[in-house]
Amino acid sequence: MESTNRLGDIEITDPQAMRALAHPVRLAILDHLQRHGPATATQLAPDVGATPSVTSWHLRHLAGFGLVRDSEPGPDRRQRRWEAVASGFRFETPQDPADEEGRAAARVLSQEMFRRSAGLPGRWAAEVEPGLDPAWLGQAGLANTRVVVTAGELAAIEDGIERLLAPYITRDPAERPAEARGVRLLRYVLPEGAEEQTGRTP
Repeated sequence: MESTNRLGDIEITDPQAMRALAHPVRLAILDHLQRHGPATATQLAPDVGATPSVTSWHLRHLAGFGLVRDSEPGPDRRQRRWEAVASGFRFETPQDPADEEGRAAARVLSQEMFRRSAGLPGRWAAEVEPGLDPAWLGQAGLANTRVVVTAGELAAIEDGIERLLAPYITRDPAERPAEARGVRLLRYVLPEGAEEQTGRTP
């Protein structure tokens, strides 16, 4: 697996790697490492909902598919520290209908990711939103926009969004303004079924 996109995401094409990642603990491990940097299995365990030994097993499994790797040792050199290989990951459902294994693996990973992110807006509204100052609160919220486009036009929209985000995602942490903070952008791209187009207007 390699990174060939402007955001520096690792691109997952191996169906076995997709299935390996389609596990709530492994997704939680990868998310934590991508957001917070290197950590040991013991440090990760409380956040990912597993014991240190189980977390260690999942880390080795992720490493086997090139998604995490050994990091520089911390103060206690006896503890193995891990880091994410890239700041994000991406995968695509194979276009070839004959690639049943790849399509099924992508579907399993997609469904697990949807389940993992489903509760994020509610938790944000309950736990984070009440404490935000007006400047940040004014920029937060939800957009639910329906557009009528071709598959090619939708790809162009996604490409445009990535072009806009890339400078902020790939810049050196030392170059971030002092007042910058993490912001999670959830993009659900949900093409409607063909039957939904009958009698519909934009």
